[in-house]
Amino acid sequence: MSRVPRLSAVVLAAALALLVGGPASAGEPTVSDPRVVAPFDFAAGQTPENIALEPDGSADLTFAYARQVARVTREGTTTVLATLPEVTDPQTPGFGAAIVTGIARAHDGTLYVNYATGTAENGIWRLAPGGGAPEQIVALPSDVLPNGLALDEECGTLYVADSARGLVWSVPLDTRTPSVWASGTALEPTAAIAFGANGIKVHNGAVWVSNTARSTLLRIPIGEGRVAGPIETRATGLTTIDDFGFTGHGDTVLAALVMESRLELVRPDGTHRTVLTAADGLDNPTSVAVRAKTVYVPSAAYFTPVKDPNLLLARISKNKL
Repeated sequence: MSRVPRLSAVVLAAALALLVGGPASAGEPTVSDPRVVAPFDFAAGQTPENIALEPDGSADLTFAYARQVARVTREGTTTVLATLPEVTDPQTPGFGAAIVTGIARAHDGTLYVNYATGTAENGIWRLAPGGGAPEQIVALPSDVLPNGLALDEECGTLYVADSARGLVWSVPLDTRTPSVWASGTALEPTAAIAFGANGIKVHNGAVWVSNTARSTLLRIPIGEGRVAGPIETRATGLTTIDDFGFTGHGDTVLAALVMESRLELVRPDGTHRTVLTAADGLDNPTSVAVRAKTVYVPSAAYFTPVKDPNLLLARISKNKL
């Protein structure tokens, strides 16, 4: 008699897993209890593009078309921290409009954001932890589309994913001089899709990059002297991958598939399965962050008929099947 409930639980869990793209393996993270904690105003340009987390669990978001950086508490209260200056005649590759894209947070609370304009304002801007006006600290060429942004605080370097030219730029914070750190076909856009290198993270001795055009997740080892090693393709078939986040110290990833309105769990061996969909509240998700047992997923609603930009939170835990 005692075996029947255990067998039923296994069968039920497997059936539920199949509904979202395949069964989870033992010990693999599972994502559950999704809930939208903050809706945003699409008409006002509140299209969340990227995310960084505060120690108290609040989320710092870039609102791309509003040119804003906002903080959202776990309860959904939204406060605008800064608005990037208006640009005359922006020439942003692929957009035309000036947009705020990637964001990274230093331990002292400094926020770094990418401002894509196609003008002299194109580059990396800094928001001091005590407030005040945003300050441009790095200028990038006007034909660069700075998208994802990652901070390696240990060596004081920012990494920028350039979606237009298909490059990774590195910027030492002491000199603030940008240089091309990694290049190659694996990072470039295609004739069909003009957005190549997109999301970016520093993790386990490497810079990881997503390529939207090629539906891939890449790993670039950081070699001696901080030079880029050979580009490794770690996963394929991630249609319209945007940014991503790691679930912990290992190499398991949660990736936002923006056009698909899906959150995909990508295993270290490159296989992957869907864990959240539009039915859970996703509306063109753009990025992912993970803190302890919580997953944060901003949706920008760029391409869907019903414009429902939002911040969704879900629970992440180890599957014990």
